[in-house]
Order: sequence, then C-alpha cells, then structure tokens
Amino acid sequence: MSDLLTLADIEAARALLTGVVKTTPLEHSMPLTRVLDMPVWLKCENQQRAGSYKVRGAYTRISRLSDAERARGVVAASAGNHAQGVALAAGMLGAKATVFMPENAPLPKVTATKGYGAAIEYAGLTVDDALVAARAFAERTGAVLIHPFDHRDVIAGQGTVGLEILDQCPDAGTIVTAVGGGGLISGVAVAAKALRPDIRIIGVQASGAAAYPPSLAAGTPIALTESATIADGIAVMCPGDITFAHVSELVDDIVTVTDEDLSAALLLLLERHKMVVEPAGGAAVAALLTGKVELAEPVVAILSGGNIDPMLLMRVIEHGLASAGRFLRLAVQTGDQPGELARLLTEIAGHRANIVDVLHSRHNPRLHFGEVEVQLSVETRGPDHSAALIGALRDSGYAVTLLPGTP
Repeated sequence: MSDLLTLADIEAARALLTGVVKTTPLEHSMPLTRVLDMPVWLKCENQQRAGSYKVRGAYTRISRLSDAERARGVVAASAGNHAQGVALAAGMLGAKATVFMPENAPLPKVTATKGYGAAIEYAGLTVDDALVAARAFAERTGAVLIHPFDHRDVIAGQGTVGLEILDQCPDAGTIVTAVGGGGLISGVAVAAKALRPDIRIIGVQASGAAAYPPSLAAGTPIALTESATIADGIAVMCPGDITFAHVSELVDDIVTVTDEDLSAALLLLLERHKMVVEPAGGAAVAALLTGKVELAEPVVAILSGGNIDPMLLMRVIEHGLASAGRFLRLAVQTGDQPGELARLLTEIAGHRANIVDVLHSRHNPRLHFGEVEVQLSVETRGPDHSAALIGALRDSGYAVTLLPGTP
C-alpha cells in the first residue's frame, strides 16, 4: 500500500532522536529460552526515558511542528505513558502541554506527567473518552493534538525501536510486542519488514480490550463497547485508521492474553530478571508463556513500559503467585476451643507453608454452634505443595474450602 510509511521515514526519525532517547538494552532471557527451547531476548523499553517507548513518537511529532504551532501548545490524551512522553518532549522543545487523562488513571503516572511540566485535565473513564475531550480542547484553543498512535510522525518515532532491535539482534526471527492502538507495532513492522522481509511480527492484546481481532476479521476498524483489563496502557477501544492499515498489511498475527497471563509474566520478570514492568509492558512475555504464538527463532519480546502503580504491583504479584499455584486462600472450620487455632497454625507451619494473614470468625451463619472459621492466606512452593497441604489438613479432619483468588 502506497500510504504506508517506509524505512526512510523510520531512519529519519532515528536521526532526529539521536541524543534525545536512550538506546535501550537487549537482554537475554534464560528462563524464557528454557521454556521455549529457543533463544529469547528482551528489548527493555521499560528503561527508556519517561518509562516507556512513547517519548520516541511524541518527540518526533512535536519536533516537526512549526514555531507557530508549538507556540499554541500541544494537547494529548493518555492513561499515562503517552502523557509522560508528550510532557517530557514538550518540555524539551519549549511547548506548553495539556494532557487529558481518564479519571481512573494511575496516580504515579499522573504525578510523573505533572512532574514533566504538563497541565492535567480529567475526562471519562477510558483513553477514548479522554481523546474526545482532547480533540475538543484543540478545536477550542488552537493547541495541536498529539495523537497517541494514529499519526505518521508518531509511528515513525516508535519504529526506531525496530531499528535498534535489528542492530542488536540482526538475525531476529520474531518480534513480539504489546498492541493498544497500534503505533508501536506499526512502526516496528515497517522497519523490520523492510530490512528482513522474512521476520515474523506478532502483536499481543489484552483479552478484555482486544479491538484488533474483530477489526481484522471485518477488514475495518471496529470499536469495542467495553473493556476490562489490568493493562491500562493498551486498553484502547478502537484501532486508528493509519495503524490499522499498517497492521493489516505487515503484521503476521495478533494474539490475546488474559489478566492471569499478564500477572504471571510480571511475576517472572520481577523474580527472574529483577525488572519492574507494567501489565501492558509484559504482554509480549505473557504471550510467549502461553505457548500460543507461532515463532521463528531467535525471539525478541519488547517490554514496552515500566510505569506501574505500586498498589497494582502488589495485587499483580499476589495474583501471579495464585496463578502459579504458590498462593492459597483457605477457609478452615475448626472447633471453638482453646488451643485449636494454635494447633491449626502449627500443622500448616509443619508443612513448611508460610502464613501471610489470618482472620478468625465465630459469626458465619454456615457454622454450627461450637465451630469457628479461620480464613488464611498461605504462600507455598507451588501446585504440588499446595495440594499436599490441603490434603493433609483434610486428613486431619478439617473442613477446607478454597476462597476466591485461589486457582
């Protein structure tokens, strides 16, 4: 298609970004290499300035505005990463930035965006709601809208990630990346397919916010009516026209992952790679762990961002542990007699399980007179250890019920 970007567009963006963005590291992943039985590398855009790849596209777009346009200011809509990228780029280029964010945007992303100098406005509960408000602001004030993905300059800037990957891993067989609106995968696909036509480009969406599969099936962008995922960075309700054209032409496959898959990926990255990555940033790794991706080796997974709310990180870790069979939530019924609670806890400790918290209740209507219910959160070494613990408790005469949050 003649309206697609070219390798020259991506190379021009790289020249523009020289000295502005980091060349992020490409790190070998031994855990994933063992799981997949092929070399796997991680492209660490979570270590980029402002915590994600977004600054690449934002800077490219704003730097190409005229002096008069920059004087009117810029406006953006984002759940956080594009917001930070725009705020940082606008500050470097001397433009005033206003960013519209969903009302439920993660507080650390809001704080960081303010820290880079942008003014924050809240609108709606999704990025798409915020984008409507940002467009209205642009029309009302003359500020230039910096779209989070659907602009050629933005796509060109994001595509420099693809150039770096092939500089660092020239024989890469597959590149896997998260997909929201499609700016990153569009740019990466342009660069990679131009240099290596045989390379596979795989996109990953959260199953609760996956607009691309139905859109590709229909041959045109289709808007979702709702979304629900922990991956706020890729919770986009509808592909862009420009990005959809690129994905349709250049991307080999789009797969989806669940929030459980994302939690497991973040836990692996934290434990084995000592990397803090947000749910959207771990989507590529989540897809690799599911085994549903057709791969050519070696594989490069892009960690697209690392801006995660610490409170969400705590919940994701707990969820990841549960998904891995290493975290149990149990309700155990026992007699209401002195020493019974101590006996129960001693038995659990004897099986080398770690008790995280305990709730002791006499007032559950399910209980008979003289019974109490003890709710426990317990860390184990894995599914086999969990099953052995539950079996031992039941063998000892306890009535054990698994509570929500336990797989």
